[in-house]
Amino acid sequence: MEHIPRVTSVAVREPTELLVVFENGMEKLYDCAPLLIRPQFQLLKTLAFFRAVQVDSGGYGVSWNDDLDLSEYELWMNGRSVTPNHRPQHGISP
Repeated sequence: MEHIPRVTSVAVREPTELLVVFENGMEKLYDCAPLLIRPQFQLLKTLAFFRAVQVDSGGYGVSWNDDLDLSEYELWMNGRSVTPNHRPQHGISP
């Protein structure tokens, strides 16, 4: 199984995207839009709540509260790789 690096930081980009930085320096954009059809992710439709995302202790993922989180595995496997020089300049700062 592939080693999944831990998350070191997360920032909100676009209304439904997260820019996730991993311990190996890799940056990935993760689009939360497909999750919004699921009942458990409805709170993410509220921009103020979405902006409250934080890195979990130990870097094992990101979370918004005790019930709503995404694992480092999900973010790593389903995020889209970006290079620091080609990072989206538009977006929403946390």
